[in-house]
Amino acid sequence: MTIKIEGRITDYEVVNDAAETQAAAPAAAGAPAPGQAAESNIIQMHEKVERPEALFGSTYKVKTPLSEHALYVTINDIVLNAGTEYELRRPFEIFINSKNMDHFQWIVALTRIISAVFRKGGDVTFLVEEMRSVFDPRGGYFKKGGVFMPSLVAEIGDVIERHLRMIGLLKDQGLDEHQQRFVEEKRAEYEASRGRSGADAGGEGAEGGREAAFPEGARLCAKCQTKAAIMMDGCLTCLNCGESKCG
Repeated sequence: MTIKIEGRITDYEVVNDAAETQAAAPAAAGAPAPGQAAESNIIQMHEKVERPEALFGSTYKVKTPLSEHALYVTINDIVLNAGTEYELRRPFEIFINSKNMDHFQWIVALTRIISAVFRKGGDVTFLVEEMRSVFDPRGGYFKKGGVFMPSLVAEIGDVIERHLRMIGLLKDQGLDEHQQRFVEEKRAEYEASRGRSGADAGGEGAEGGREAAFPEGARLCAKCQTKAAIMMDGCLTCLNCGESKCG
């Protein structure tokens, strides 16, 4: 672009093209929107986040038939962006304590690795599936409620899953309306075939927990790992999740 100079030149200065472009960019773009400025200050979980003096924690008791002493699993959470609409509660570290010293070495190693994954940030929910897929070569056990645990590591993974659901990182994926209706119909049919009233069965389930809610002779469901599968009309059907071998 050519500019005609009409007046007398009294001074001059060399202008850098890059500096001029950078100076003109904010003026052309205008002031940033309030939302953009706020979002740029949001703190996400990563390994450089410093541990505060105090953390919020939850302790879970794990009692297994593998040992006379219980395990106590403590998961501490850090609160990011506290007091703002972007407030996040994320797991920061895990500790496992027990009087039983048989598993001391690998439990200490496991807690350090899991804590490192927590502090790394990102999606940490994959830990649940990985840990629940660990099988003990000596065989697993049934915990209270008829749920099968393939190993002690799997039960620690179950505890982590409960905690992640509690802080909102994992969402409950319950049965939908049609599946729930199907399960209730199958349960009613089974109770009727056994000559038991639905009211009596409901009372047992409310007072006795999940273990009393399913028949004593129920088999282990391969999908939900709960002893709730019964034979109905020649088909194995789970009264907990609705899984059926007949589709």
